[in-house]
Amino acid sequence: MRLTYSEAVPDTTPPPALPPDPLAPLLVPMTNLARVGPALSDKLIRVTGGTRVLDLLFHLPGSFTDRRARPTLAELSRNFTPDKVATLEVEVVSVEAPQNPRQPWRVIVTDTSSFGELVFFSPSRARALTPGLKILVSGKVEKFRDKITMPHPDFLVPANRPEAIPPIDPNWPLTAGLYPSQLRAVMTQSLALIPQLPEWHDKALIKREGWQSFAQSLLALHSPQEIPGPKPRARLAYDELLAHQLAVLWLRHHAPRRIGRVLSGNGELRAQALERFGHPLTASQNLAVAQIDGDLGSERRMLRLLQGDVGSGKTLVAIMAMLRAVEAGSQAALMAPTEILARQHYRTLSKICPVPVALLTGSVKGVARRNVLLGLQAGRIPIAIGTHALFQDQVAFKNLALAVIDEQHRFGVDQRLSLGAKGENCDVLIMTATPIPRSLLLTQWGEMAVSRLSEKPAGRQKIKTTLHSIGQLPEVTEAIARALDRSEQIFWVCPLVSENMTLDIAAAEARFAELRKRFGSRVGLAHGQMDSAIREGALADFSEARTSLLVATTVVEVGVDVPAASVMVVEHAERFGLAQLHQLRGRVGRGRAASFCLMLHDDKIGEATRKRLTLLRDTEDGFVIADEDFRLRGGGDALGKRQSGQPGWRLADPVEHEGLLRMAHQDAMLLLERDPKLTSERGRAIRLLLRLFERGEALRTVQAG
Repeated sequence: MRLTYSEAVPDTTPPPALPPDPLAPLLVPMTNLARVGPALSDKLIRVTGGTRVLDLLFHLPGSFTDRRARPTLAELSRNFTPDKVATLEVEVVSVEAPQNPRQPWRVIVTDTSSFGELVFFSPSRARALTPGLKILVSGKVEKFRDKITMPHPDFLVPANRPEAIPPIDPNWPLTAGLYPSQLRAVMTQSLALIPQLPEWHDKALIKREGWQSFAQSLLALHSPQEIPGPKPRARLAYDELLAHQLAVLWLRHHAPRRIGRVLSGNGELRAQALERFGHPLTASQNLAVAQIDGDLGSERRMLRLLQGDVGSGKTLVAIMAMLRAVEAGSQAALMAPTEILARQHYRTLSKICPVPVALLTGSVKGVARRNVLLGLQAGRIPIAIGTHALFQDQVAFKNLALAVIDEQHRFGVDQRLSLGAKGENCDVLIMTATPIPRSLLLTQWGEMAVSRLSEKPAGRQKIKTTLHSIGQLPEVTEAIARALDRSEQIFWVCPLVSENMTLDIAAAEARFAELRKRFGSRVGLAHGQMDSAIREGALADFSEARTSLLVATTVVEVGVDVPAASVMVVEHAERFGLAQLHQLRGRVGRGRAASFCLMLHDDKIGEATRKRLTLLRDTEDGFVIADEDFRLRGGGDALGKRQSGQPGWRLADPVEHEGLLRMAHQDAMLLLERDPKLTSERGRAIRLLLRLFERGEALRTVQAG
């Protein structure tokens, strides 16, 4: 029987109740908390970086103040210690207004053992106190004219309310207009909202590390009864690190396979290129080529990171990969971050590759540009080298199969993906001459396959590195003069282009003027603020030995290959990062002559700076240097453009918690091997962990695919 619309009766049976979300109390807006209005929430959002109760709980204190000491005024006077924090139970004797409005109010107090003073710069707080009032005050004590004083107490409460003063007071990071008392109040409310959550860590691990639960660890940090040791923070750091590792590995192992194309060749073009190069591949180059060949020969698109120290031969490995694509009847492109580096690659590939190679940069214009664009579109040009100009809309390839991206850290993710999108199912090989620290590889590059070149090609010279104070500049200049007399070529790198009145450092232009005055036309200048044609001309003059001493900024850090250059001078080396100094040093040692790197530093440097520079002096291992640089400066954002400061962790520090990071990596691999769909009891708890740290998108992405 068919019912008409008028006869239809709506189903009033209530739908089955959905299981409650255990994380719901933590994911509500912080404005749900009592007395958190728009003004306060704006400050809280600014300092926590989020809008939820969970963001408040993840805003951990940086230190703690112990307020448990309850000495008498007499004891403080006898055993005075500067900057001591004390909690005093006192009675107000008198309130003294200042004669000068600019002076503070003074409140005389006693505890029967002696007298002291509370000092207030806020009249309202002082006026609220009356003689005979018994109070508890807590703060830093000072001694003025043999009298104990407490300027502007942190806490002032009635004597019968000792619970209002925390025994251990967390010191949270604040922002303008946000006071500790406000943060303490909202944190107390937030702690009360933490639900009962299942334990997502292995019981044996919890026992071995002596960790408390997630909730107990937050309580130990935000409302401590004792000074917390490292364990609560370590537990929470491990939570975050494990969530990240699980998300990365889940995507890597469960994401839909990226369909690629099988690229195979007969090896003829490669053989011709190696014959032109004149040297066989090193063992690590052979291994990297084999790993890349495995990717290119599979039906899954390649996404591989090729990392190698300065001078390890990454470009030759990339040439082998690109020629395999050409042998397969396709095209390849190499993108460099600067025109200088792109031109350097163009010169190298033009000499080695037995097929046409084209250059496309912003300075290639007119007929030359049109010919390149038509050649790429028609497939007449099998290999293109260029800058970001390669991924502009008007650039079209007939059959781009391999995109190689050099110096990846200088491009954003969007730019790197744009070049890969120029070809259908395009394989991507990313190169970096800045060795990525092991910790950063685990945290930021876990979704990529990695090849590492660990040795230098034959013929590379050892570089002797020496340290000199800037006061030794005259002696260094004389040494440079002797090198010039021997017809050697020299880089002289300065940290700034022009004089900065606030920094007592020599700039490239000023140093150029001084050296030009002494050595004449043998001195050239190159820096990033020059017109590109003038800068390219200066680099060409140096490369072709028309000049012998090149004063430059860090524009020579990568892509400048002058085998005859045997000396690198870096002025104010303490102002550069270790990895950058290592890159600069790698500009020499490329020819047959003995090579030297002279690091000039400020006359007065701290012990930490001296340690950094000494490490550079004592080793040429870029991976050792990169690890140390990561510890000192942070690894930056390897997936973006920022090159210093730690990645965006909230609770973990990849340097301090490096051991935990490795543990999390192993734990995540083992867990997904045993429970690949996270359906076990621990797996279901892990899903909550992933959502806590906003990694649940990994699960949704896989399920949607």
